[in-house]
Parts: sequence; structure tokens; C-alpha cells
Amino acid sequence: MPILLEHPRPHVALITIDNQPKRNAMSRAMMAELAAVWDQLETSDCRCIVITGAGDKAFNAGADVSGDLSASEETARMVNRSLLKTSSYPKPIVAAINGVCAGGGVELMLASDIRYAAPHARFGLPEVKWAIYPFGGATAKLIHQIGHVHAMKLLLTAEMIDADEAVRIGLINQVVPTAALLDQALKTAEVIAANSPVAVQAVKRHISTGIAEVTLAREAAEQALGDLVRESRDFGEGISAFREKRVPTYS
Repeated sequence: MPILLEHPRPHVALITIDNQPKRNAMSRAMMAELAAVWDQLETSDCRCIVITGAGDKAFNAGADVSGDLSASEETARMVNRSLLKTSSYPKPIVAAINGVCAGGGVELMLASDIRYAAPHARFGLPEVKWAIYPFGGATAKLIHQIGHVHAMKLLLTAEMIDADEAVRIGLINQVVPTAALLDQALKTAEVIAANSPVAVQAVKRHISTGIAEVTLAREAAEQALGDLVRESRDFGEGISAFREKRVPTYS
């Protein structure tokens, strides 16, 4: 199973994204599986969730663009749930960023509450380089979480940044040695799980509801903008260039 679910410590769940040949990029099937895991954990006795990637090279490199790239409203709803884009999710989430975190991987990370990264982790939103609209929540959540100028630089340049820069701009909490990364995330989850779950989840739901309301209010516009980009000539050129590992040429 490419989305692994374990319960390594009391009241703590561990989700591992496992598609190592593609730097843990997620296909539509994997996203649907992750959405189902979120549903399962939301109503379980789990009090905190840790999410990471398999191996030591990538947390999540975003969407697997070798597969289906359609974006019907039904597909968008599934993708939104997998990334918790518009969900007022009640369970706290700790991210252990063990390598490359790009595109949809960043948008998945933005749904987490506490973030640790390995020293070699790199972060970026390369969508516009490949003529893709970043419709996983980054256009709303990044502004809210790290401010306008830092968010716009990531969104518009499509450049990757290292872990130290991610700490500096407030994208993550702390850089942790690779060997200690997952243990640090699990220890933090244990601390959270030892607190009152009623109080913790009330705080989490209130904060995530506010963010979800902002992203939900923009959902129709994002769908329309995403459709506009997908229908353009740039989209075909960008996807072809990505798959052919070359620099795109936009007219």
C-alpha cells in the first residue's frame, strides 16, 4: 500500500507516503487512499498524527504528472480532502519532512501544525514553471502562514529553498538531524496526545475552520483559474517539457 498507516505510540498515528521511485509523488489513487485515511483517523481515538515520506530522499514531490491530470469537480473534491485544503480537521498533525517537499507536497505540509525537517530537505512550488495552477491550497494558506512577500516569491519564482531558509521565513519550525527526525516528530506527538483531547481538538478545529473558510470562499475561482490554465497552450507545453526533462518554451 503506498499510503502506510501505523500506530507506533499510544494515541499517535503515523502516515507514511511510499512511492520512492517517484520521490513519493502521489497518483490520484494514492490521493484517494490518503483522503480515506484522514476520514478514518478523524473518528478514531487517535489524538495526534505524524506524516512523513518513505526513505530519506523525499517527503512528497507533489502530484505524479505521469498519470491522470484531469480536474473535474469530483476529482477536485477528492484532491482537496487528501490535502485537507478546505477541511476543518480536528486532529493535530506533525510533519517530518525527510527530503524534497514540492508542489502538492508543500500544500500537504501546509495542512500540518508543527513541522520538522531534515537538513537536506528542500521546499518549493514549481507549478508555474510547468504551466500548472497550484490549486491545492497554497495560494490562500501560504499568505496566511508566512506572509505576502515570502509566499509570492515561492509561488511566482518556482524556486526551491533549503531547510534553513524555510525556518527563516516561518515555513517550518526546526531543522533536525536526519537520524533523529522521525523520533522528534513522534515525541512532539506524544506530548500533544498527553494533553486533553477535548481542549486540543477544540483549539485545532477553531483555527483550521478559519483557514478552511478562506480557502473554501475562493474554491470556485480557483477551479475556474485552474481550468483556464489547463485549457491553454502553455499547459500542454509545460507538461510535455516536464515529462521530457527539458526547459519549456512558452510563446
